[in-house]
Amino acid sequence: MSQEVLFALGLTLFAGLATGIGSLMAFFTSRTNTKFLSLALGFSAGVMIYVSMIEIFVKAKDALVGALGQVSGNWATVGGFFGGILLIALIDRFIPKKDNPHEVRTVEEMNDSGNAVKDPALLKMGTFAALAIAIHNFPEGIATFTSALQDPSLGIAIAAAIAIHNIPEGIAVSVPVYYATGSKKKAFKLSFLSGLSEPIGALVAYLILMPYLNDVMFGVIFAAVAGIMVFISLDELLPAAKKYDEAHTSIYGLVAGMAVMALSLLLFI
Repeated sequence: MSQEVLFALGLTLFAGLATGIGSLMAFFTSRTNTKFLSLALGFSAGVMIYVSMIEIFVKAKDALVGALGQVSGNWATVGGFFGGILLIALIDRFIPKKDNPHEVRTVEEMNDSGNAVKDPALLKMGTFAALAIAIHNFPEGIATFTSALQDPSLGIAIAAAIAIHNIPEGIAVSVPVYYATGSKKKAFKLSFLSGLSEPIGALVAYLILMPYLNDVMFGVIFAAVAGIMVFISLDELLPAAKKYDEAHTSIYGLVAGMAVMALSLLLFI
């Protein structure tokens, strides 16, 4: 493997394992810092929306227009963008709400001794919760890998944004698994392993997509990545951030995320 591929895989591994950080935060804190959670989710959404619309979509359009021509290239870009939205929307649609890792839960829920009771009957629910985040993280792994491969600075920004939003996902997955087993160790293990689907997505991209990664393939993937990230931001991150909002904290986080992303892109031009 080249250094560029190893770097892209390393970034994806970092982003995926942030779910484990979320689990640890759930186990070693007694209360959820909702103000910080709201700010962090808003910040992550700001980074994702800005980089998707200002950088990733434009790169996809340039690649596809260059390869297919003005008219076909523009249609392909828009098709890829909404195709990415459709993909992640279908994933969300077919995962039951109670098993969806983007349904934010708090540490207080898990520390409620009335709920943290070992119950084998709930093990299936806990396992599906871990599987749900694995399914969500797989396309995110492809997104991080392909982005880092084409533009390392862009890959770093995307990996950081995904890692931030994976931390509360780690908490969200740990809670139902903990309900199911009564074991914090098992909850951490399943949450940690579910995050590994992100680097697995990167490996699939490397083994299957790399041989075909021409301008058209790159453009379609990038357009789809932009759609996926915008959908995640609007459907999951911002509603979750607003749920715990205090004095427009989530919006301040959103604007800060956009500003940081804009500044990083300017500095690395």
